[in-house]
Amino acid sequence: MGPTNGRRRSISAVEFPRRRLRRLRRTEAVRRLVAETTLSVDDLVAPLFVREGIDAPAPIASLPGVVQHTLTSLRTEVSELADLGVPAVILFGVPATKDAAGSGAWDPDGIVQVALRDLKETVGDRVLLIADLCVDEYTDHGHCGVIGADGRVDNDATLEIYQQVALAQAAAGADVVAPSGMMDGQVGAIRAALDDAGRSDVAIMAYAAKYASALYGPFREAVDVRIADGGDRRDYQQDPRNAREALAELRADVGEGADIAMVKPALAYLDIITRARTVLDVPIAAYHVSGEYAMIKAAAERGWIDGGAVAIEHLTAIRRAGADLILTYLAREVAEQLRPH
Repeated sequence: MGPTNGRRRSISAVEFPRRRLRRLRRTEAVRRLVAETTLSVDDLVAPLFVREGIDAPAPIASLPGVVQHTLTSLRTEVSELADLGVPAVILFGVPATKDAAGSGAWDPDGIVQVALRDLKETVGDRVLLIADLCVDEYTDHGHCGVIGADGRVDNDATLEIYQQVALAQAAAGADVVAPSGMMDGQVGAIRAALDDAGRSDVAIMAYAAKYASALYGPFREAVDVRIADGGDRRDYQQDPRNAREALAELRADVGEGADIAMVKPALAYLDIITRARTVLDVPIAAYHVSGEYAMIKAAAERGWIDGGAVAIEHLTAIRRAGADLILTYLAREVAEQLRPH
């Protein structure tokens, strides 16, 4: 060894030209070897829509490539996703009729319950069946709960409905229920109802930090939801300006029994995903939402971007931020891209 003048040279102190960071980017093989983040089909959850009363899949204009499924086409889609290795799907129902309480959400013959039974017979345990647990698709006012005398969503009355929905979904075959209404205490109420009914095996994936985002427009077209009188959900969904509040919501849901905690949307809230990962010891889910998907598709259609490359970049960024699993409308095409050739 050469002289050090009594000092041991720190490896981290080595600078250019002796240290050349490009050496570890020179070939695809070395880039793969030293990659800090990986994206796998095992990370993906496919959101799927099933509509009551249609006899053929119905395309969704603002979500190119996504459809409202019939029960028959849903079976086919989930079977094909299983063959691609996608480990989970989450179901959203579009009912033929709606009412003030959203009773179709817990009707044993409601569209999601029928679909769950059908899929459990078709794919068994090959695919994890997650049921979105909310009532906005089923209410005639478009809100995520019971409307009280003051015109606002009644938090505690809504919890009782969520308990009924959870029990109906569990009975129909849901492996996981995913409360998305952002009611205070929703996870604890649902966990208690499931446990009291002997369904401690059913997991809860909580939409814990769900922001009142402008990126949900295509989703609302997909589930045929319009909020009455031009209203919004800022009374119960989170303010996009707040981060500490998100951590409080995440901790609260995990404390009430959430097995998985979700941040939604994903890309504009990567900081929240990272902070959640540092403070929670449960899996973190992130929802790459309809608006994020639609922007990729719209720009790719115009030739402005390489849609496939951007899709991988988006999802890899979400994983790098700390998400363990990603709900994304890109699940099928990304699974096909990642499939060994």
